[in-house]
Amino acid sequence: MKRSGPTGKAPYTHGVRDETDTNPAVHRAVILARGLGTRMRRTDDSAQLDDKQAAVAASGVKALIDVGRPFLDYVISVLADVGVTEVCLVIGPEHDVLREYAAATSGGRVTVTTAVQAQPHGTADAVAAAREFAGDQRVIILNSDNYYPREALAALAAAPGSALVGFDRDALVAGSNIPAERLRSFALVSADEHGHLRDIVEKPDEETLAAYGDEAPISMNAWLFTPAIFDACARIEPSVRGEFEIIDAVRLLIADGQSVTVVPSAVGVLDMSSRGDVAAVQEALAGIEVRL
Repeated sequence: MKRSGPTGKAPYTHGVRDETDTNPAVHRAVILARGLGTRMRRTDDSAQLDDKQAAVAASGVKALIDVGRPFLDYVISVLADVGVTEVCLVIGPEHDVLREYAAATSGGRVTVTTAVQAQPHGTADAVAAAREFAGDQRVIILNSDNYYPREALAALAAAPGSALVGFDRDALVAGSNIPAERLRSFALVSADEHGHLRDIVEKPDEETLAAYGDEAPISMNAWLFTPAIFDACARIEPSVRGEFEIIDAVRLLIADGQSVTVVPSAVGVLDMSSRGDVAAVQEALAGIEVRL
């Protein structure tokens, strides 16, 4: 698809279903936890981590860093808050610690299982690993190193068909631990006049940033997919980086005539990418109740 500038905000009301909406409720979510944690492994003398946090950071399994309790506890708890009852962690074959975490966490409000992505071949390859888990149901797909507030996930779960949360830039700056300069490298979302995804531009250059303007929503990889995504993941070619990218699978869905709703959200998202993020994330989550 051709890149194009943004239109106005998508005409979607947060968390409200049209009475004629026949989309079934969303009860399954996939959390992509296969990442290598390269940034988290880097030592940052300015990051004040305790010994336990430092040990987990060195392993690269950033989703298990203790920020009052394991970061994944917060991610899974808020999914349960919006109706998710089954969670699948996509992990690497070496991630025994995540298998143990899934077994220990499962059995309360959510059942937690794992699926293995044999090699880190990209986000579409990671999503494809959860095909059996998803079955014939729609699934929420999230990063393991982001905490998405309930409002955003509730609106996503209420959307028809497939959808993506488009986050407001100013709200992200105000409510996240992500500085404005860092946000400039995040993917920009373009929606058409009906509030459907037109394209996503990853790592936008200065010319693209200027063309889209400050009102363009930002993608934080909070997706809702129908089962059609798995066939799309199987049909794409590797990107110039040699990886199978989820956005290429989404572009294929759109080319096939399927709509992807852009759900606007004016809330912050917590990002746990590096050691320097840990203290701010821990402070922000201090008042959040976790129920697993």
